[in-house]
Amino acid sequence: MTRSLMTVSVMAAALIGAGCSSVRSDPAPAYGGVAPPPAYSSSGTYDSVEFGTVRGIEQLQTAHRNSGAGALLGAVVGGVVGNQIGAGTGRAAATALGAVGGAVVGNHVEDRRNDNTQVYYQIDVRLDNNDNRSFDYQDLNGLRVGDRVRIRDGQLQRW
Repeated sequence: MTRSLMTVSVMAAALIGAGCSSVRSDPAPAYGGVAPPPAYSSSGTYDSVEFGTVRGIEQLQTAHRNSGAGALLGAVVGGVVGNQIGAGTGRAAATALGAVGGAVVGNHVEDRRNDNTQVYYQIDVRLDNNDNRSFDYQDLNGLRVGDRVRIRDGQLQRW
């Protein structure tokens, strides 16, 4: 009975710990450079080009996702430590509390250890045809709100 209760406690703590991990899974944005544009593509046809004005620039951060290993390891250690306390139903309760507490602490330790956020800029552009587009870049390359820009092959270029 005690063994099955401990197994259930550890599994529950692992699931709770996994739920405590960071869940934002924004992929790191693809960054393009500003290159001098040719008038024609290599095939001799005109490329798609749009013009607009930078309306806003926002600095953002990519979030990281924990693997859950810290929470799982914390739950196991907490469950083992909790199992050493008390007897009977008190031991089962201590095991469950130790597993849950260990999962929370383990997740927090992993979160602090893996702080690898990256800064990027979201650039909002109002096109001349009144459409709005957003671009993500790691470096602004001197771009400011109000600058005229050209969008060629999906890349934002100062104009």
